[in-house]
Amino acid sequence: MHVVISPNAFKHSLSGIEVAKAIRKGLEESGLAADFTICPVADGGEGMMEILVNFWQGTYHTATVQDPLGRSIEAVFGLINNGQTAIIELAQASGLKYLTSQERNPLRASTYGTGQLLKAASEAGARDFIIGVGNSATVDGGTGLLQALGVDFWDTDNQPLAPGAASLANLSQIKLTNLDPRLAQSKITVVCDVNNYLLGEKGAARVFGPQKGADNAMVEILEQNLTQLATIIQKDLDKDITKLPHGGAAGGTAAGLAGVLNAELVPGTAYILRQIQFEEIIKNADLLITAEGGLDEQTLAGKGPYAVAEITKQYHVPVIALAGQLPATLDLSKFKFFDVVLPISAGPVSLPEALTQTAINLQRTACQVGKFWQMLVKQNKKNFSI
Repeated sequence: MHVVISPNAFKHSLSGIEVAKAIRKGLEESGLAADFTICPVADGGEGMMEILVNFWQGTYHTATVQDPLGRSIEAVFGLINNGQTAIIELAQASGLKYLTSQERNPLRASTYGTGQLLKAASEAGARDFIIGVGNSATVDGGTGLLQALGVDFWDTDNQPLAPGAASLANLSQIKLTNLDPRLAQSKITVVCDVNNYLLGEKGAARVFGPQKGADNAMVEILEQNLTQLATIIQKDLDKDITKLPHGGAAGGTAAGLAGVLNAELVPGTAYILRQIQFEEIIKNADLLITAEGGLDEQTLAGKGPYAVAEITKQYHVPVIALAGQLPATLDLSKFKFFDVVLPISAGPVSLPEALTQTAINLQRTACQVGKFWQMLVKQNKKNFSI
């Protein structure tokens, strides 16, 4: 028997690889006689770098960069393809994880540190860049990142813009004269966890601003400032960034990189599954087990578990999904690619407590899955013999 274990990371708890190992441990504990393939998935947020670097047997490197509020931190980037391709996670430098709830302010937060990561990777020899842009703390349209690479943003007084989204209100000109030439000639792929446009009711400010600390008034300011950024990019670079699917990812960072550096924007989960050749992995499987911290309606929008399940069902392989949280009102009939969906919680607990129990809950539930699978096999053999 061959079991493929392909979960998402559980946010604020375990990485995708850690989730997969906990599930494998539970299956082994059940006595299930099987070979296991661990194949975690991500959507462009945290976990992408680990998956791609490990798959391609790359290397990890550190750099001193700025967090979203300008404080010095150590961040990690990966190199694959003999050091020619860098794997960057925006969350490594500009993620929400660096801010307390009181510090969250997308008018102040900047992607400057992510630009420093790109520059460090470039100095290490990388010429192609794969950037995952999920889990950001920012809504600056990627301007901080671009400033770190030498792009000049000028205000109406011919002064350099300060980092952060607030200053975009006064943006009047963009100049590429001082752009790092290594980056200007590089191939940049932005791996996006959402397909939202930059502006509008489903744009970066209105949908994701509140998640990053914006109140209603701040959301409107962010929308106006991103509109100003789009206007100036259209004027100076002749690029319309308002109609790009995925452009709203990471507070408009995806759109900014497309407009200024001609980056390619790609849907995260599908891109990562192609990179790790998932379809080849699943062809010979007897069972897929996937997992996600919160299985809900958003999962249907192409999140990791749904994407792997969709591919898996093409090969008529059973799919079991484990969920950290499973809303009682969830319409499971919509999850047509999952044969079984199971919550892992042992009982009513607070969210902080649940996060500390993730590994043991996954292990316990996977053990029960393994035992149930063995029972089904025995019953089928018994029926066949009769």
